[in-house]
Amino acid sequence: MITGNTAIIAHIGFPTHSFKAPMIYNPYFDHADIDAVVVPMGCKAGPFPEFLRSVFQLENVRGALITMPHKVTTVGLLDEVSPAVKIAGSCNAVRRAEDGRLIGDMFDGEGFVRGVRRKGCRLEGARALVVGAGGVGSAIAASLAAAGIASLALYDARPESAQGLRDRLAAHYPGLELSTSSNDPAGYDLVVNATPMGMSEGDPLPVDVERISPETFVGEVVMKAEMTAFLKAAQRRGCRFQVGSDMLFEQIPAYLEFFGFPTTTPDVLRSLATLSY
Repeated sequence: MITGNTAIIAHIGFPTHSFKAPMIYNPYFDHADIDAVVVPMGCKAGPFPEFLRSVFQLENVRGALITMPHKVTTVGLLDEVSPAVKIAGSCNAVRRAEDGRLIGDMFDGEGFVRGVRRKGCRLEGARALVVGAGGVGSAIAASLAAAGIASLALYDARPESAQGLRDRLAAHYPGLELSTSSNDPAGYDLVVNATPMGMSEGDPLPVDVERISPETFVGEVVMKAEMTAFLKAAQRRGCRFQVGSDMLFEQIPAYLEFFGFPTTTPDVLRSLATLSY
């Protein structure tokens, strides 16, 4: 039941049809007797800067979840950002401080890394390929670097995006081997699809799956379906994998702390979630 006391978390992005966060947060809020609700808000790129500022004029807005296509744009609209945001060049969580400043953080990468580690993927000394250097791909790359991988290949359809991410990573991790030349997945311990490919029926696969070794761990960020075409193809190759929604479950405990709510575990969130595809 939404009342005049209910705290609102704005979930801002476009399109909203693939949003999964409300189906995870809201059942947990109900279970934990927390008077709060996550509300999807569809906003295209043009009006987004003004819309974000307007949302935080509302006194009952506790914070905002930021998703595609706004994670990179958000960084330049805030008063203070975390080190993770500076490295990734993107932001997926915003809250208002008591003095009115807007503060941003980034949890996509941390959620992804926690998830693959929980599934037994060893990252220390590993070779990884991240396809997609936008908001989520940049965050995952930054967290993989922090986790101790030995080499990281970055690929994006816009070469300047991959190069920019490479430069930011090199400034913080001078010992990390970095490249931006190819999306060939052969020879990697971890291959990540951090592009929107898979959001729409008939999208091409982000890499040539026939070039992926069965020993490679495959990660997905698309949540339009639990098993995307990319994951199905990787599964047929014999690869271990992580579905897109796992990244959400792993990062939500950190989000809850950021917004000042009682936190929980990914297992509790999974048991309560009402995900549909």
